[in-house]
Amino acid sequence: MTGSEAALPPGYRCEAFVSLGSTNDEALARAREGDPGRLWIVAREQRGGRGRQGRVWSSPPGNLYSSLLLVDPCTASLSPQLGFVAGVSLHAAVTAIAGPQGVGLKWPNDLLVDGAKVSGILVEGATLPGGVLAVVIGIGVNVRQAPEGTPYPATCLAARVPGVQPEALFEALSSAMATTLDLWSGGAGFAAVRRAWLERAGGLGGPVTVRRPGGDISGIFKDIDPDGRLLLDADGRTVPIEAGDVFFNRPPGGLP
Repeated sequence: MTGSEAALPPGYRCEAFVSLGSTNDEALARAREGDPGRLWIVAREQRGGRGRQGRVWSSPPGNLYSSLLLVDPCTASLSPQLGFVAGVSLHAAVTAIAGPQGVGLKWPNDLLVDGAKVSGILVEGATLPGGVLAVVIGIGVNVRQAPEGTPYPATCLAARVPGVQPEALFEALSSAMATTLDLWSGGAGFAAVRRAWLERAGGLGGPVTVRRPGGDISGIFKDIDPDGRLLLDADGRTVPIEAGDVFFNRPPGGLP
């Protein structure tokens, strides 16, 4: 992975590492040291990669491990919207490399290719001195390798595009992220981002099961609301879901 800024959109920087414990942790450390943000941290491998809810994210060499640090991007209440910004951006980057067929987003933070998980997104934040918000958007993509024995089937981009390299994906991702962040505009443009996300959503309008700590719930995936919650039609009542793992009850017809 190159640290060259030549391929980055104006105003963005990148620092590349052979190995890190976690790109998110490195980005948060930079924020606490006073970095102004719009900084990408990328690594060839992670020794302590993680996903949502403290899960381990398998991070062998050959895949893309990247985190974008944003300083004072919005109010804390709007920061969860950045997961959808990242999802739309990642979809654009992957389809630029692998084509659109069979590529779709799975609420809240996964990207699927041919029904299998190829990527995950982890958004984390910290309050800096003076009350300034720092947000890190971590994105891991299975480019050359995919883990086995995962709760949700996993795949890698090389299964579709042999020879694909993480450098090419990162260039597409950094460009798409800058474009979508401009569209989002600190939350003012979330309605447009939400529409774009829904247009790319897998399983929309179909039956899903959401696995939550308090128990599973099944119904029809109707929508996401302005706060990014999944809206589930469960026996005629609308249930807003703030967190959980979505499993499709049939192949997701919403995938392009």
